[in-house]
Amino acid sequence: MKKTDSTLRVIPLGGVGEIGKNMFLFEYGDDAILVDAGLAFPEEEMHGIDIVLPDTTYLLENKEKLRAIVLTHGHEDHIGAMPYLIENLEAPVYGTRLTLGLLEAKLEEYEPHPPVKFREIKAGQVLRLGDSFQLELFRTNHSIPDTVGLALHTPEGTVVYTGDFKFDHTPVDGKLTDFFKLAKLGRRGVLLTLIDSTNADRPGFTASEREVGDTIDDIFRLAQHRIIFATFASNIHRVQQVVSAAHRHGRKICVTGRSLVNSVRIASELGYLNLPDSIIVELDQINRIPLEELVLLTTGSQGEPMSALTRIANSDHRQVEIIPGDTVIIAANPIPGNEKLVARTVDNLFRLGAEVIHQSVSGVHVSGHASEEEIKLMLNFLQPRYLVPVHGEYRHMVACSRIARKLGVAQENIFLIEPGTVLEFADGKGAVTGTVTAGKVMVDGLGIGDVGNVVLRDRRILAEEGIVIVVLAMDPQAGRLLTGPEIITRGFVYVRESEELLGEARESIAHRLAALKPQQLRDWNLIKSHIRDEASSFFYEQTGRRPMIMPVIIDLPPEE
Repeated sequence: MKKTDSTLRVIPLGGVGEIGKNMFLFEYGDDAILVDAGLAFPEEEMHGIDIVLPDTTYLLENKEKLRAIVLTHGHEDHIGAMPYLIENLEAPVYGTRLTLGLLEAKLEEYEPHPPVKFREIKAGQVLRLGDSFQLELFRTNHSIPDTVGLALHTPEGTVVYTGDFKFDHTPVDGKLTDFFKLAKLGRRGVLLTLIDSTNADRPGFTASEREVGDTIDDIFRLAQHRIIFATFASNIHRVQQVVSAAHRHGRKICVTGRSLVNSVRIASELGYLNLPDSIIVELDQINRIPLEELVLLTTGSQGEPMSALTRIANSDHRQVEIIPGDTVIIAANPIPGNEKLVARTVDNLFRLGAEVIHQSVSGVHVSGHASEEEIKLMLNFLQPRYLVPVHGEYRHMVACSRIARKLGVAQENIFLIEPGTVLEFADGKGAVTGTVTAGKVMVDGLGIGDVGNVVLRDRRILAEEGIVIVVLAMDPQAGRLLTGPEIITRGFVYVRESEELLGEARESIAHRLAALKPQQLRDWNLIKSHIRDEASSFFYEQTGRRPMIMPVIIDLPPEE
């Protein structure tokens, strides 16, 4: 690659200082490469929000430079934003076979959409992307098959993006991390590594997925009744272990939950999931199978309100109900923010008579991310000059930087950055040089980006404090109050028990308005401001709460 006067720019549009929204843009000259395009799930205070996307304003402003979108694996936090991008981007999409299969199924839910140019890639492959980038792929281990890391060779040097990884020496599919390729990259020299820091604060090594298989087999051997197994839809390795255990112990499997049904279908069609003949049965057949011969494989490991397991726990599922003696296995760690949802689901399952096995009390789940010793191993392989911890909240990034310092990476060469930060590399030196537009775009139903911080603030106030509506009728010509104020409340106080409080509030507001001059009473914005101030102060003094105050003024000229 010919060296030019351009600089290498690395811009995370998401995926730093947070879990999810992974999206990284690499620029050199007139070329740009986007790596991953993920979503995040809403935080507890994001009332009504379905998903959260990265802000792609900068990307769309520079879309003519984009040569490729490269996806490292098929998890939602790496491909979930793609349906919202393809309307505006024409660059080809590169991914491994399973990743593209999952993405194609996802895009079918968003028909119609423009045709997408898919390019299947494999670990070990080398691609030329534009004039400035050469992409080299290496195999990694994660909780989903067909995961790759990337080495991006540029005129300024090599950038390695590990993607989500751990070093599993006994993977379920038998495909090991490409240790040779990592060592080879390190010998050649690595300018910058963007490394998965999710488990950087956990000492030791992350356990092998195969250890979970042994636990699953023990549970299946001992269970005397029906088994209900909840896991992530994309955790194909875990699904394979459930299938293998069910086959060994003479059980049929019924898959329920739309996302899981799709994942099982796609993975089996593409050869990533081995399903013995006749092991899968349909939901309408389960009542004809003895309970001790049945496994329900379901979604809902995060306590999602509309998931199959949550509806079963709430006795809302049309075809499945808990039978005392059922064994329910929740094989996942709660994503930060989902702990209460999962705990509520577990409680409800216990109330219905099920035996619940979940991560906090058993070994039914292991992480797909590297712990401290594996991060050390990766850094010792690559020997990077510069480091950016990614895919973690800030505490994880700090923990990763401490690990790197122990291994000799200089503090000034470790960047703990936020979405939108611009890193530039020229003549072998890197520095933060500015920022671009970045942040969160919230999706609420069919609305994309129309719910911002102001709307969320109003939703939070409505949820926590309630609303007070103050209604009055005015003569706009005379500047005179005709009737009211009347007060209507929802979610603030129980009206029948608070008549005295609301009566005093009406008097307080009326007294405030009586002090205004006639010309002031012709300015409705001014009147509303006085109503909000008076009502807010009064209710806070009386109750210690700050409900949303909504003045409603009716234009009611007097009869002639």
